[in-house]
Amino acid sequence: MSAFRGLRDDVYRRPLATALDRIELGEGWTCVDVGAGGGEVSIALAEVVGATGRIFAVDNDPASRDEVAAQAAKFAQVFAITQAGEELSLPMPVDLAFCRFLLLHVVDPARVLKKMAAALKPGGSLVVQEPITSAGRINGTPFSYPEARHPDIGAFLPALVRDAGLEVVDAWAEAPAGAGKGPVANYLEELTGVDPGDDAIVLPPLVTVVARKSNR
Repeated sequence: MSAFRGLRDDVYRRPLATALDRIELGEGWTCVDVGAGGGEVSIALAEVVGATGRIFAVDNDPASRDEVAAQAAKFAQVFAITQAGEELSLPMPVDLAFCRFLLLHVVDPARVLKKMAAALKPGGSLVVQEPITSAGRINGTPFSYPEARHPDIGAFLPALVRDAGLEVVDAWAEAPAGAGKGPVANYLEELTGVDPGDDAIVLPPLVTVVARKSNR
């Protein structure tokens, strides 16, 4: 998906592109990116939906809202909103609700997913991506993420999406791996501030769930 060239340095880019191909994201779609952070995915979505689409970039951090607004200045279809996922409320229903690396941090992941499901149009799509942190390895040692409330939430993701009242269309896990210098080591160093050197790395598997809201 050429519109995702802006995510070319993102080691988890492939499962995102696969999921959006799976739902046939296209021009004119209305989307919400919950937990948008700096807005990289919001901008990539904007490139796909074009001027006739609309992207709501939602984050509970006002600084992130300002960063998205600055990054997306040339995209009139991107609207940055300060809002917690548990309180998600949009001015219109959306064709796609998306989040990535969000649910592991929130207090109530089930509530966030129910809010995202409620935001969808009938027949709309949900794409959610969350890690199984402890399944990652650095030189054989399991990852840990003590700052996360739910570091292994990816292991429960399909069931959580189902319990939010959506039909799970597809679900899978991908884990980028490497040894020595390269994008995987660079990602890990950015995340932790520690250079992994020549250690073998398997990043935490990212579970992707693609789901659909009933047309009824």
